[in-house]
Amino acid sequence: MGNPGDEYATTRHNTGFMVLDAFAKASNTVFSDKRYGFVAETSLKGRKVVLLKPSTFMNLSGNAVRYWLGKENIDQHRMLVVSDDVALPLGQFRLKANGSNGGHNGLGHIQQLIGQDYPRLRIGIGNDYPQGGQIDWVLGRYSDEDLKQLQPSIDTAVDIIKSFVLAGIDITMNQYNKLGKKTGVQTQT
Repeated sequence: MGNPGDEYATTRHNTGFMVLDAFAKASNTVFSDKRYGFVAETSLKGRKVVLLKPSTFMNLSGNAVRYWLGKENIDQHRMLVVSDDVALPLGQFRLKANGSNGGHNGLGHIQQLIGQDYPRLRIGIGNDYPQGGQIDWVLGRYSDEDLKQLQPSIDTAVDIIKSFVLAGIDITMNQYNKLGKKTGVQTQT
């Protein structure tokens, strides 16, 4: 999840897009401008993977998600939404099979259109902002230092997506939650 346009490219709210860009680069694929979003297709061990960066802006992401689930005939349990989360420290993960939107407007719009029973990977962007400053925080750009701190989490998120595609949500949660405890990459279930 994120917002389209160069002006949002390195903002905290575009952390999900940053992960998909890294996945596309590692998969040697590129995004094309299509209906409701920028789409890239690749495969992992014979399994088709569709990457979607909605062009509907964050708070209307459900429109793009619902459209592409239908167009590609994808069961929502086989979809993984990657988004930012102000409730988590920078780079920390929360990988879940389903749940509430946690106050995230983009996840709320998806929930409104397809329900809350779909996997999601939330990546912490921290919450070091004054009271009333959340909008400026999420739309603010990462510092160079923050990007350096975030990069290992983006790399791990790419691996999480691969595991999700090949092994499913339960095995992926077990594997990466255990890995987080061993390596210091912070994950939560």
